Amino acid sequence: MNLFNEPLRPINIGLASFYDSMVAQGANPVAVEWRPPLEGYTELTHTAAGVDIEAANAEAFRRITTGRPLLVGMGRAADVIPGFAPARGRLLITHSGPPIAWERMCGPTRGAIMGALLYEGLAETPEEAATLAASGEIEFAPCHHYGAVGPMAGIISPSMPVFIVRNETFGNLAYATQNEGLGRVLRYGAYGPEVIARLRWMDAVLYPALAAALAASGPIDLRSMTAQALHMADECHNRNKAGTSLFIRAIAPALVQAVKDPAAVADVLRFIDGNDHFYLNLSMPAMKAMLAPAENIPGCTLVTTMARNGTDWGIRVSATGERWFTAPAPLVEGLWLPGFTAADANPDIGDSAITETGGIGAFALAGAPAIVQFVGGTPADALNATLEMYEITQGEHPAFTLPALNFRGTPAGIDVRKVMRTGITPRLNTGIAHREPGLGMVGAGLVSAPSGCFAAAFAALRAL
Repeated sequence: MNLFNEPLRPINIGLASFYDSMVAQGANPVAVEWRPPLEGYTELTHTAAGVDIEAANAEAFRRITTGRPLLVGMGRAADVIPGFAPARGRLLITHSGPPIAWERMCGPTRGAIMGALLYEGLAETPEEAATLAASGEIEFAPCHHYGAVGPMAGIISPSMPVFIVRNETFGNLAYATQNEGLGRVLRYGAYGPEVIARLRWMDAVLYPALAAALAASGPIDLRSMTAQALHMADECHNRNKAGTSLFIRAIAPALVQAVKDPAAVADVLRFIDGNDHFYLNLSMPAMKAMLAPAENIPGCTLVTTMARNGTDWGIRVSATGERWFTAPAPLVEGLWLPGFTAADANPDIGDSAITETGGIGAFALAGAPAIVQFVGGTPADALNATLEMYEITQGEHPAFTLPALNFRGTPAGIDVRKVMRTGITPRLNTGIAHREPGLGMVGAGLVSAPSGCFAAAFAALRAL
């Protein structure tokens, strides 16, 4: 009988403006973040052929979380990536995200391709490179079609050195180039003389030194290194200070042993030490190697690939194999480098979303609150980002744990059904490239995946 004599505590579900209005009137409401299911959602437990989806997803999750990626060596792309030799005799250049033709490519991707042609010695000027790229003589394909991943524009050309990562549990391989650093770099679409000079130094000095060191050291366990970096406040996408430091500790003795030129050793260590993002190009192929065994499982609704090419955002789902489901790539909300604004930004780009797909990156933001100084937001936003991702994933990754959440495993295994049911799409933290080719990085920020690619994937899964 005392119920109606107590102060009212309204619960607001949905629009934040209703909550703000109640606060303005002196009420003490409780805000519940709720979204309606995405259009087209229906309960889906079995395929039309009778496959148990829960069982299929459990098997995919087991494969993802038991994989052990090892850095085993290096080589040139054309020599070590199977099938990289171009079809019909044309030069092959791979890019980030889903398939796209030159005519639809964004500025950063075009700029990076032009830079790659200059690096390969196939053009002497950016104008010649652009003409060659548009001529039809170049074969363009996603890095993911070759078991590779590339940050931002993601370009891999035949003579570029790549890391080789082997999943020791399942035997599959993954590849990525060496990380150049931030600013005016190829992966952000820059192609100036300083960009090409840096790439050629990386080819002539960094690559042979690291290849020799890896031959001397033997395989490096990237799953263990990533797990340790997460405990040191990295999220292994846009914060790689700990991962890069751990890699230096692992490789430095072998560098000294394998490389006889002390000046070269010093240059290599100085370069890696000055590039906090160096580990990104190791965490990415590590996640690719762990996710690949979960592909092509009948009835499985887990996402195995999530990538952006600066024009389209695409996902691939285990049960539907190599098929891409795409939607327009959104703009990123972020922090800007001096002299730049949102008007300069290209829509979201890069294969680095493989980190979130594997359960790190923005999915591990709760353990990396310092990242907000780079991408914006607050430490509370970082915590909430991770907590929200548990609602759309299959489970908690046993190898990747977060001290800030009492060593709870990171959310892993994006389930298309849960995205559709909750209306929550995956979050990412990412760099931002200038929309024009040649200018490079302009900022970094946070972005959520567009719902359209998940709705298209769900429709395809319902038809299986």
